[in-house]
Amino acid sequence: MDTRFIHSTHSSPTMENLIQLVNKIQRACTALGDHGEEGAMPTLWDALPSIAVVGGQSSGKSSVLESVVGKDFLPRGSGIVTRRPLVLQLHKIDGEREYAEFMHLPRKKFTDFAAVRQEIADETDRETGRSKGISSVPIHLSIYSPHVVNLTLVDLPGLTKVAVEGQPDSIVQDIENMVRAFIEKPNCIILAISPANQDLATSDAIKISREVDPKGERTFGVLTKIDLMDKGTDAVEILEGKSYKLNFPWIGVVNRSQADINKQVDMIAARKRENEYFASTPEYRHLASRMGSVHLGKVLSKHLEVVIKSRIPGLQSLISKTIIELETELNRIGKPIAADTGGKLYLIMEICRTFDQIFKDHLDGIRPGGEKIYQVFDNQFPASLKRLQFDKHLSMDNVRKLITEADGYQPHLIAPEQGYRRLIESCLVLIRGPAEAAVDAVHGILKDLIHKSMSETVELKQYPTLRVELGNAAVNSLERMKEESKKAALLLVDMEYGYLTVEFFRKLPQDAEKGGNPTHSLFDRYNDAYLRRIATTVLSYVNMICGTLRHTIPKSVVYCQVREAKRSLLDHFFTELGKKEGKQLANLLNEDPAIMQRRATLAKRLELYRSAQTEIEAVVWER
Repeated sequence: MDTRFIHSTHSSPTMENLIQLVNKIQRACTALGDHGEEGAMPTLWDALPSIAVVGGQSSGKSSVLESVVGKDFLPRGSGIVTRRPLVLQLHKIDGEREYAEFMHLPRKKFTDFAAVRQEIADETDRETGRSKGISSVPIHLSIYSPHVVNLTLVDLPGLTKVAVEGQPDSIVQDIENMVRAFIEKPNCIILAISPANQDLATSDAIKISREVDPKGERTFGVLTKIDLMDKGTDAVEILEGKSYKLNFPWIGVVNRSQADINKQVDMIAARKRENEYFASTPEYRHLASRMGSVHLGKVLSKHLEVVIKSRIPGLQSLISKTIIELETELNRIGKPIAADTGGKLYLIMEICRTFDQIFKDHLDGIRPGGEKIYQVFDNQFPASLKRLQFDKHLSMDNVRKLITEADGYQPHLIAPEQGYRRLIESCLVLIRGPAEAAVDAVHGILKDLIHKSMSETVELKQYPTLRVELGNAAVNSLERMKEESKKAALLLVDMEYGYLTVEFFRKLPQDAEKGGNPTHSLFDRYNDAYLRRIATTVLSYVNMICGTLRHTIPKSVVYCQVREAKRSLLDHFFTELGKKEGKQLANLLNEDPAIMQRRATLAKRLELYRSAQTEIEAVVWER
């Protein structure tokens, strides 16, 4: 960023240098986008003391400014001519050469002030178009002359009561809102221009100044057109502060008439004529020493210096505090993207590792969320096993049905082994449901933790494309792990009914009647007592298996899903990442435009505050 607006080659420890300091900072504010009205960004412009020139369209505001400068340089015409704030910075120099410079044309010096007038009009149109609308973006004009005092004035659009042809109906209110926004700030000194040939009660400048500065503590009253008052009337009571009291004395000026302007009467001659008017007019002779545009310039310059000096400690404190805030915000947003492929790949890997670590922290209890997995194993899975109600499945009718079906055409001889197997299998197969539900529940928790971890990975917020790709890759990995986990959990169930624990049955009491006593009839073999004993044996065995699976299925789920997610959640993503070209990596780092704009704006604002801090410290040390 070009900081030529704020760094100077030399400075002297004088009061005048304070005005030069504020001039530099104001130019830097405009160059770096601070116009004092962006609510979302800290503004240095509003903290700087300034003098705003306020007046109605017919108040003689432009003539006052030209008299202070001693040059014809402002656009003239009917309707609203000033449509952008003009920051007019006057620099007193040695020698006789006079010239002007615009901030937007830094290497061009204007010695023809008619060209200055045209450039103001052209630059206004560049910002507002030819629609005759207004803009709060200021034009910065510096004038260097031996005939001026060091002073900065902000010329605001003239207050008006009606819109002219080609202007929106809202322009009257728009101008009033802009002027009020400038002058309501406590660091703004108001230069209220009022014509003496109109009733002061109807003065636009006094009316709006009174609204924002009711005690007149920061308002200077300037009375124009004193020489045009009706015969037999004068402005003595106003100039003596009797009609409308302000903290500072009123200052009267006599501008050139329109005939003088048309004749291009020399401004120096006009100043001389102004002094002669006050000195020779009986009503104003006692006030002559504090009347006129030259006196006005000196008073404003001195007052501005005093105000700036009083504001410097507060300004330094504000700048230091804001620099810390801006640096913090820039660190939160993150650095801009690297230009080279290696830098992009490294950035992506670092962001992914940060996300992966946050995810692991959730599982390991450093962050909340992982405890929900234990709740699945300790509450949800056992409860779902209990809900299977194997005793109802082993009703007399169901046991008889399965036993007889297993015997086929030939009843069993000793024990209904095939019937036992079918009964056990029909019970154990029911455990597949809770096993799958446990796998799905853990998968859901892991998926939620991925989304939570992504939202907690601050760096991902500035790269929406990477966020989506990384999220999809992580979820896809979980899906693969879920399928493997489901296979493993169901395999544990299938193994239990694929091979029964023989020792369980060998330990059962051996009762001859329980077997197939050949003296018993076929009918007795299927009586309720006999079937009930079979059901009890099967239920006991199934409960034993449930007890085993209650522990082994969670182990399997943790091994296949939780452990694997911690170990290799992003392995596939990293493999694919290594195959991507520079352009594809750039696409992943396709940053949110709003964040890019925010970073650029913050960086500009930080540069402004740092430069201002350096300049202020230099002046303070020199003083």
